[in-house]
Amino acid sequence: MSTATAITKTNAIAIGGFDGMHVGHQHLFDALGSQGAIVVIETGYANLTPGCEREHYTHYPLYYYPLEEIRHLEGQAFIAMLCRRFPKLHTIVVGYDFHFGKDRRYSVKDLKRFFHGDVRVIDEVCVGNDSVHSHKIRAKLELGDIQGANTFLGHNYTVKGSVVTGQGLGARSLVATLNLHVKQFLLPMQGVYATLSRLDDEVHYHPSVTFIGHRISTDGSFAVETHLLDEETITAHKVAVSFVGFIRANKKFESLIALKTAIDADIKRSHEILNYLCL
Repeated sequence: MSTATAITKTNAIAIGGFDGMHVGHQHLFDALGSQGAIVVIETGYANLTPGCEREHYTHYPLYYYPLEEIRHLEGQAFIAMLCRRFPKLHTIVVGYDFHFGKDRRYSVKDLKRFFHGDVRVIDEVCVGNDSVHSHKIRAKLELGDIQGANTFLGHNYTVKGSVVTGQGLGARSLVATLNLHVKQFLLPMQGVYATLSRLDDEVHYHPSVTFIGHRISTDGSFAVETHLLDEETITAHKVAVSFVGFIRANKKFESLIALKTAIDADIKRSHEILNYLCL
């Protein structure tokens, strides 16, 4: 379906920032119906699912509105703009804490006043008695709480990066890794993780173990390194890394032998975590 056709047929939209496309966001999307679409207010601060990365977590079309281009609009003008863009619009879906318009001065109450259609307000979504918000997911990632972040997301947290040249020490003395340059995405706390890695345009994921942090035991530089557990010789231009479990924090080792011993233990632990999830 072309973009023009999709816009013409759209009769319901969900509005928000939608960074993370988490379980709370999915509750909004569930209220859209068969001809729904997602309107993303792009603040420039999204780092869980930056840009079009959101499109991997929904079947609905997404339309992006940079905040800088619309922040001057008063509430009524903003709703009028959306009605012009989507001529068959009869339903708007928002979260309970939705604010819009210049200086975010307009609320759900104003939305119901300005929009002459159905306004569906989705209540706060909780997991384990804790409300789900993108800022809480970021906090969990920064603490290395991958399981908690993934539970709130409803999927494994994933970052993407391009393959760059590393220090070369791994392949010679430790284990072979893909060294990644990751932009835009928030990186979890420095440490070692059980992960699933997808190379280039492959469909399947490889079991892997991933290190994030300063290589304080060797050259001190910051690195994101992924070792594939099922491949000895690996080449790729880009890699998507999905985080499954936290193994340990970054630490300094006094020798390469001690570092190699720790890496072997990390690999064993990653196998255990990933195998457990497949049971």
